[in-house]
Amino acid sequence: MFFDILPSKNIGRCHMKALTLRNPSLTKEILLQKADETPGAWIGIRIAGLLLILSGWKSTQVAELFGLTRWSVVKWIRNANSDGIETVTDRARSGRPPRLDEDVLNKLDEALSKSPQDFGIPRAKWDGVFFVEYLKKAYHVEIHVRHAQRLIRKLGYSLRRPMYRFVQAKEEGVEEFRATLKKTPDGSEKQE
Repeated sequence: MFFDILPSKNIGRCHMKALTLRNPSLTKEILLQKADETPGAWIGIRIAGLLLILSGWKSTQVAELFGLTRWSVVKWIRNANSDGIETVTDRARSGRPPRLDEDVLNKLDEALSKSPQDFGIPRAKWDGVFFVEYLKKAYHVEIHVRHAQRLIRKLGYSLRRPMYRFVQAKEEGVEEFRATLKKTPDGSEKQE
């Protein structure tokens, strides 16, 4: 079972048993990450935080519960006091619109799954520099190399430094090499 029943507590006239979550996929960190990924989830968290403040919780307790700074909760309270219920909903934020929409990101994901050589780039593997070149050529978008590296990671790919490996010699080549470099007992090479 995903929950355990703890010793019972007497609440008023009712005799209730406290429940706890035991599923390892339900941690505070995972749930807060899910809230970050889910559109509108922070509205519910803000509402829950304000309800806890109304119930007598301190701002530090609410901040600790939701993994926020105390200052964030204080701003919630100040905004709620000045704007009322409107503070709960997210306001439109100004800022530069993204240069790469969801469709382009899907195409980039597909491109990264292939070799750069398929797109006329003379490389065996993608890196930030050649990804920037590809973006400029295919989508007329110019970004910095560091941003390209972050974008590659965001799409689920990793950048690895090239590893140099020495090719092992084959046995027949080793024998031929030894035959040509036979040394004489005094250490000088044998003349043939």
